[in-house]
Amino acid sequence: MATLTKRPIQVYLEERQHQALRRLAADESVSLSELIRRGINLLLAKIPIEKDPAWKIIGLGSSGVNDAATRHDQHIVEELCKEMNR
Repeated sequence: MATLTKRPIQVYLEERQHQALRRLAADESVSLSELIRRGINLLLAKIPIEKDPAWKIIGLGSSGVNDAATRHDQHIVEELCKEMNR
């Protein structure tokens, strides 16, 4: 059995909202749920990146490497080679 990747929620809409969304969903040939998810994504996209909790991990550690952001692949390969030669 496939696992559910979306979480069900219950939302109470005003009748005019419900009717307008149903018409728009029909026009777009998508489900009402898909239309609501798209609306939520538009709203979430307006949140400044600095408000994202993941933003707080930047700068938590120090590697001593000044170009880690631009040469991360090369640094990983170098470290793996060092480990293989031990």
